[in-house]
Amino acid sequence: MGDRSLPDPHQVPDDARLKELEARIAKLKVAKDDAGHMKKDYSQAQLAWRMVVELVAGLGIGFGIGYGLDTLLGTIPLFLVLFIGLGFAAGVKTMMRSAKEVQERRMAQEAAEKGED
Repeated sequence: MGDRSLPDPHQVPDDARLKELEARIAKLKVAKDDAGHMKKDYSQAQLAWRMVVELVAGLGIGFGIGYGLDTLLGTIPLFLVLFIGLGFAAGVKTMMRSAKEVQERRMAQEAAEKGED
């Protein structure tokens, strides 16, 4: 069958193993940096969905409270309209807070990048 034994890692000089490891790490870092562009786009889509969900959640909660009060009290859809409006306002306020948070994070990141240069 022939002698196909693997070389003993202890016989390989440490310097050669270290250089091989550094080359592998550098190769993986380059591959990881290439994926950064896709991650940034994904982050923007994720932010957009977060804002949509916040707005819809505000509307849904307002609808639920308004419909529940109208049903309990037997009134015309007065509370329904009122609480849908309040839910919309709460959803927009939450969206604006999220947008401000993202803007502050982006400005801090840009300031940090300028500080490194």
